[in-house]
Amino acid sequence: MIYWELFLAFFIPNIIGYGGGPAIIPLIEAEVVGRYGWMGAQEFAETLALGNALPSPIATKMAGYVGYDVAGVGGAIVAVFATVVPSLLLMLGALGLLYRHRESPRVKRMSQWVRPVIALMMAWLTWSFFSEGIDSAGLLHTLLIGTVAAVALLRFRAHPAFVVLGALVYGGVFLG
Repeated sequence: MIYWELFLAFFIPNIIGYGGGPAIIPLIEAEVVGRYGWMGAQEFAETLALGNALPSPIATKMAGYVGYDVAGVGGAIVAVFATVVPSLLLMLGALGLLYRHRESPRVKRMSQWVRPVIALMMAWLTWSFFSEGIDSAGLLHTLLIGTVAAVALLRFRAHPAFVVLGALVYGGVFLG
């Protein structure tokens, strides 16, 4: 029964929540703290703070932690699965719809605009990270980290995880 409750506690917020992880956190809190009482409000806030400090989507990290806390490894798997299923179903539905109408001129035009829009969104994200880095660490540190990261990734083909780890160590030593 606990697995079913975990599934519902994470499936419902993810299916009705709109706006990604931060928008569904209050819905998850209502389930985890209010409805099932698996955590207190303070423990949930601490879990959220820890989840925000780690990379990857917040909803899956919260689901994995709460699921593991409530029912071990099986609970973590069920909770993460319940978090991912709504997006998976919507993606499969959209893919099926696009595939069914792939010869439509409208769908072809729409598909042609996807890459430029994604490129612009990534450029904006890069600029906002760069601006935030300058504001928090200063221009010199931001340019140094960016340059070393670019050289490591492009010239030496270093794994991105090692580049991020190196930037974290640098920040901890020189900016901490």
